[in-house]
Amino acid sequence: MAAADPKWVLSRLGRFHRLAYLYPEDEGLEGVSAVYVMWHAGSRPQWVYVGSTPDLAKALNAHADDPALAAHDARGGLFVTWALVRDEYQAGVVRFLIDELKPIVDNPNAPGREVRPIAVRLPGERSVAWSG
Repeated sequence: MAAADPKWVLSRLGRFHRLAYLYPEDEGLEGVSAVYVMWHAGSRPQWVYVGSTPDLAKALNAHADDPALAAHDARGGLFVTWALVRDEYQAGVVRFLIDELKPIVDNPNAPGREVRPIAVRLPGERSVAWSG
């Protein structure tokens, strides 16, 4: 079975959002339930964090203020994308993304190993630019 395409969100310019310059309320993300992925670009890009939330604006604002995550911006920019995944599938999608991407910052609320992974296309997997 092929991986589902969660339709990772891009900016109006067709690029991924840089967290430092993203204003979640301006994007209408208050109360939006989603799965999200963060990474830093640069000479050695790395996946940084994977999560899900019932309020994307609140989560992204908290991450922007988190020194453990914000420090990665100096490594070529900290980027974020999200996908609107139905609540009942979010744990499985997050489990798959964590297993596949191996982010360098642990999510303390990540679903456990007992959650069955749900395969999805990865951000940037379909000829999408990595940075904005």
